[in-house]
Amino acid sequence: MPGVAAVQIGGMLGSQSITRDDASCISTLPTGQRPAWVIQQLREAFGFEIVSRHLVFDRDPIFSAQVVATLKSFGIEPTRTACRSPWQNGVAERWIGSVRREMLDHVVVFNERHLRRLLRDYVAYYHDERTHLGLDKKTPAKRQPREQRSQPGSVVALPRLGGLHHRYEVAA
Repeated sequence: MPGVAAVQIGGMLGSQSITRDDASCISTLPTGQRPAWVIQQLREAFGFEIVSRHLVFDRDPIFSAQVVATLKSFGIEPTRTACRSPWQNGVAERWIGSVRREMLDHVVVFNERHLRRLLRDYVAYYHDERTHLGLDKKTPAKRQPREQRSQPGSVVALPRLGGLHHRYEVAA
């Protein structure tokens, strides 16, 4: 089941449809290779199986005419948001807000490697553990609830994201 994760292109975060096995991509932009670098990042992000038909991006100059032409050759319809209008890319803004509120506001990130690990763990938590109201309180990975027990048992808290969040289960 596709979910949403952040992909950093240049200095901007955007949304991309990914599966839970994919890792979040955080990269820095090599100087002097802007259009070619973005096109290569898009090729790597989408691969051979294009699952998205639309890509929404902002008005950053990094998304040049070459990038737009490449997207169209992939069969993807690029759409630019209006100037200074982050609400027009609600999926990305919502996911980035969730990452900030649920994790980044509560941890100190030491370096890029640490941030990558935190984001990889958060993506796994987001898809496998976190329930979503839009999915009728299910997870994107379709985790099945355990069967109801006839006898009461003790509840065990399973820490997630270094103890920031927990999953609760009845002990066996």
